Amino acid sequence: MLDEHHRIGNNLLAVLPDAELARMAPHLVLVDMPLGQVVYESGDRLDHVYFPTTCIVSLLYVMEDGASAEIAIVGNEGMIGISIFMGGETTPSRAIVQSAGQAYQLDPRVLKDEFRRAGPVQRVLLRYTQALITQMAQTAVCNRHHSIDQHLCRWLLLSLDRLSSNELKMTQELIANMLGVRRPGVSEAAMKLQEAGLIRYSYGHIEVLDRRGLEKRVCECYSVVKREFDRLLPDIKAL
Repeated sequence: MLDEHHRIGNNLLAVLPDAELARMAPHLVLVDMPLGQVVYESGDRLDHVYFPTTCIVSLLYVMEDGASAEIAIVGNEGMIGISIFMGGETTPSRAIVQSAGQAYQLDPRVLKDEFRRAGPVQRVLLRYTQALITQMAQTAVCNRHHSIDQHLCRWLLLSLDRLSSNELKMTQELIANMLGVRRPGVSEAAMKLQEAGLIRYSYGHIEVLDRRGLEKRVCECYSVVKREFDRLLPDIKAL
């Protein structure tokens, strides 16, 4: 159950007025989200929606041959399961935990009821969905036009924005799957960033040493996505 201590752990929950949050609070259950957990597979009917607090979940599109590429990441700024209120019930993407932590789990029927009230919950969720679509579109552009080094910088910065520390636990294989590139390409890009003094990398662990350096090296895609989230989901209770 949601309590006052954890209330600001997720930005979407934090912007809700007291009345809306009070109706949802008894149904919000804090659950562990271990690294590598598959939240749902492509085509699955969603049994729950999730509001991450300290975990990060990657949304990936999976091809028929098993190849995959990340289309968005979701952390404490958002939620997992937008198809529930968009009317689709299922989604063609896979959701997998890329950074372990916790999230609030919610029965989708509760979220649907709130959405149908056409009040603050609906406005917040639709604004978040617009921001998420922007991230997906920008990811597609980035994958087509920018280098693996820039992809990795963008991915690192987006992840840091959703974490309380500057360290990520992530294997090269998982990063490669998310970025849709071969593992040697990730290794080479990570070594370049390490040689430049921007990160410290060892198997399964990345520590960001110079965030400003990453921001100078990253492509425009990171700032486009960040500006859209800041514009659409600004201050607590501003909606």
